[in-house]
Amino acid sequence: MSGFSPGFKRFHRSDDPRLPPGQFVADGFPVLSAGPTPRIERDTWTFTVTDASGGERRWTWAEYQALAQESPTVDIHCVTRWSKFGTSWRGVPVDAFLAHVPNGAGYAMVESYGGYTTNVPLDDLANGRAWIVHEYDGAPLAPEHGGPARMLIPHLYFWKSAKWVRGIRLMERDEQGFWESLGYHDRGDPWREQRTWGD
Repeated sequence: MSGFSPGFKRFHRSDDPRLPPGQFVADGFPVLSAGPTPRIERDTWTFTVTDASGGERRWTWAEYQALAQESPTVDIHCVTRWSKFGTSWRGVPVDAFLAHVPNGAGYAMVESYGGYTTNVPLDDLANGRAWIVHEYDGAPLAPEHGGPARMLIPHLYFWKSAKWVRGIRLMERDEQGFWESLGYHDRGDPWREQRTWGD
């Protein structure tokens, strides 16, 4: 992976209690990517959950769309220090996928089209804390923001909300994903400023 799209326009300080330490409020929606934007057609998109023993359960776009949808409105926080309040999404809670696979794992690797990966403790994906989303602000999710579908884990730094998501691999032991292997924190809690290995 190579190259970054800068994406910053305007951001400002705020005393709003919703803002984690060290963050600024973004007026727009910055685009930051660790490589080129893949173009995935909905008729070829699939989402796969692989359990810890290697068994797979796969959903096509139509099957994904048929699942019960939710419309979370959440604040998001990027490790590059911008935050955006009250973002509106539509998608399927990760719990709906995990319910279909054997689960004795404690960790997950989120995998994307284009090769990006990020590791997440399973507790951060379950119990209504994460979604696979396909709409932002009432419109289909644009490719530069991760369309056709991306992970949304709003309580962690936004690099954990992988764009262009294609699956989750459940793991008994933690492994590092792309940014984590380069020095980013394994968990990424914005309220604890868990940005890098030493935080």
